[in-house]
Amino acid sequence: MLPLRSHISLSTAALVLVIPVVAGAVVGGLLAGAASVAAGFLVYDYWFVTPYSTLSVRGTQNWTALFVYVVVMLLVARVVTSLNSSKSEATRSAEAVRRVSELSELLVGDQPVNELLGNIVRAALTVFNVPGVTLLVLDEGHLKVVASAGDALSADELHQLDPQSGIAVGVGTAAGSSSELRTVALTTSGGPVGMLAMRNLPVSDTERAVLNTFANDAALAIERARLREQALRSKLLEEVDRLRHGLMGAISHDLRTPLATIKVASSTLSDTDNVLSKEDTDELHQLIEIEASRLTRLVTNLLDMTRIEAGVFSVYRDRTPIAELVRESISALGAVATEHRIRILLPATLPDVDVDRLIMEQVLINLLDNASRHSPARGVITVQGELRAGRVELSVADQGPGIVLANRESVFDRFTQFDTAGRAGLGLTIARTFVEAHGERIWYEEVPGGGARFVFSLPPLDQPASR
Repeated sequence: MLPLRSHISLSTAALVLVIPVVAGAVVGGLLAGAASVAAGFLVYDYWFVTPYSTLSVRGTQNWTALFVYVVVMLLVARVVTSLNSSKSEATRSAEAVRRVSELSELLVGDQPVNELLGNIVRAALTVFNVPGVTLLVLDEGHLKVVASAGDALSADELHQLDPQSGIAVGVGTAAGSSSELRTVALTTSGGPVGMLAMRNLPVSDTERAVLNTFANDAALAIERARLREQALRSKLLEEVDRLRHGLMGAISHDLRTPLATIKVASSTLSDTDNVLSKEDTDELHQLIEIEASRLTRLVTNLLDMTRIEAGVFSVYRDRTPIAELVRESISALGAVATEHRIRILLPATLPDVDVDRLIMEQVLINLLDNASRHSPARGVITVQGELRAGRVELSVADQGPGIVLANRESVFDRFTQFDTAGRAGLGLTIARTFVEAHGERIWYEEVPGGGARFVFSLPPLDQPASR
């Protein structure tokens, strides 16, 4: 403005000198704004107030102009600084709200306790920009580190945090030394949950408020996760207890009849007072053999279930003709198969299947045994195969009482017992497990005129196995 000094008024020069004052207040705050006012005053007086190039002032008008300039500029600097501060605080508040929202979302989801503890320390490390965060819980009177992120606590610092050390440690989020080790308690209405140990706590009130909110949310999340795990453990114990009772019921269900029959038959044969004909003796021996075979199959099923539960069950596929599969399964039943008439309906055009032969034999044996136990004496058991929708379907039908509609799905469940027409036990459960291990399915169908039919699918050799 110096080349135009003779053409501009004092007020115009004062207005132009507002610019550095506002810039100083925006960039550096009130102190920088005051410095800009002082510098502007000197420039204004030295170059624009007569006499020029001197700090002396002549005339009331000039003194008034300088005084008004200083007062107005100080007010402008104060207002600009306040607006800038309010804007910064609003930005920090918005960031704090965002952080609280993110942290809350992190802690709300259902997570295992160990995973949740790790997420808590990692979130605190990132959000609050501290060198290290350690989460501790009280275990038998001593603090135990359960998760940490960033710089770990030293042995001396862990000793300092021990309740029995007698060394004072800062507690809470109040401002303190930047290098001071401080702890933030995690508590709920149910009591203390743990504590976060860290250095370089946030310095602003907003960030400390966020840390307090985070600590409360973290405590609630840990308590909720622990309660959920306790509930899961209780549910698991209830399930184990139910399965134990179911196992006892299933075993007694399957053992009662064969054991009683073997006991009666053997007692009759060993009683020297009984005079038995050869036909009676042969019938009792055959009865013992039949029931012993049933007991053997029960033990086999129990061993198969043990393999399944242990995770050592494997499927080894190979070409298997359907006719051989049916014939070997019936042969394995032994004397049990002679109690009923077994009708086999297998078209000669059925393709071979790609299955584990031993496993599928066990499936068919279990279904045949189930049919024999629920068919009337000398009843007909039908084994039928057909090709449908690209799958070989093999079925076993009996002339028994069938299964009511409500129980047709649960009949495959482990150890399920029904009040009437019980087809419970391990056999059907193992059959379903073995079939599904091949990527196939098994289901129940009602037989017109009475009876039950169990059907399972098998992959033809020229078709890809289901996954």
